Amino acid sequence: MTFDQCVARLSDYGREFGTRDSDVPFMKNLLQMIIGKQKEIDEVIVRAAPEWPLEKIAAIDRNILRLGLTELLFADRTQVPAKVAINEAIELAKGFGGASSSRFVNGVLGAVYIELGSPGKADGVTRRNERKSAPMPVEELVGAVVYAREGDEVYLALVHDIFGHWTLSKGKLQPGEDQTAGTLRKIREETGLDAEIEDPLGENEYIANDTNVPGGKKRRHATYFLARAPFADLTLKREGGLDDAQWFPLASVGELNFYDDILPVVTRAINILAQRGKR
Repeated sequence: MTFDQCVARLSDYGREFGTRDSDVPFMKNLLQMIIGKQKEIDEVIVRAAPEWPLEKIAAIDRNILRLGLTELLFADRTQVPAKVAINEAIELAKGFGGASSSRFVNGVLGAVYIELGSPGKADGVTRRNERKSAPMPVEELVGAVVYAREGDEVYLALVHDIFGHWTLSKGKLQPGEDQTAGTLRKIREETGLDAEIEDPLGENEYIANDTNVPGGKKRRHATYFLARAPFADLTLKREGGLDDAQWFPLASVGELNFYDDILPVVTRAINILAQRGKR
C-alpha cells in the first residue's frame, strides 16, 4: 500500500468514526512521522519490552505502540500532551486489541514516559509567571559504581536503560534516609545485590525538566559511591526504564555507551580500582 493509499484509508476510517476533514492534515503528518521515525521507534519498543521480540508482538499492538511513541517522543506537545498520547493509545488498544493489549501498551508507554521525566504531568495547574519566579527546587539522588572480584578479575555491575545507555544504580533518597542506606537500597532494588559502601566518588549536578514543580525545572544533585558486592547473578528490576543488567570486566567498560554525567564517575571508580590492583 502506498503512502497516499494509507492516507485515503485513514480518511475513510476517520469519517466512519466521526473524524472531521480538517483533522486529515494532522493525521497525514503523523503518519509521515511514524514512517520516517520507524527505526528509532522500534528500537525503543525493543528496549522497553525486551521480553517481547518485535515480530512476536501482535500487529495491532505493535502499530498502536508506534503511534503512541511517535506522539510521545516526536510530536508537538502543545497539540498532543504526553498523557493524552498515552491515554489515546490505551483506548485504541482496548477497542482494537486483545484482552491484554491495553495493559501491554500502558506498560511500554508508561516506562518511556517515566524515563522522559513525566513531561506535562501538571500542565495547566501552575500559572506561568509563578513558575518563572519560584526558586528551583533540589532533588537529592544517590548512586554507586558496584564492583566485584572474581579470581584475578574485577567486574562492574551496570544497568541498561531503554534509551541505549549503560548507567549506574541510582535513585532518589526517601524521607529520613541517609545517603549510605539509600544507595544500598537502590543497588538491592535494581540488581538484587547486597553491597557494602567503600569510597565516595564525588558529586554532580544537572538541571531536569519537571512540570510538577514551580518554574518547570529542578536541580538534581547526585552523590556517588564505590560499593563492593559478591560476584552473583543480577536480578534486574524491570521497571523505571531499565531493560538489562550485566557484569562487565573492568577492561571492557571503556567500550560502553554512558551518559556524559555518568562517565566521569565510572572513570574515577576505575582509577581507584586500578590503583588498588597495583598494591
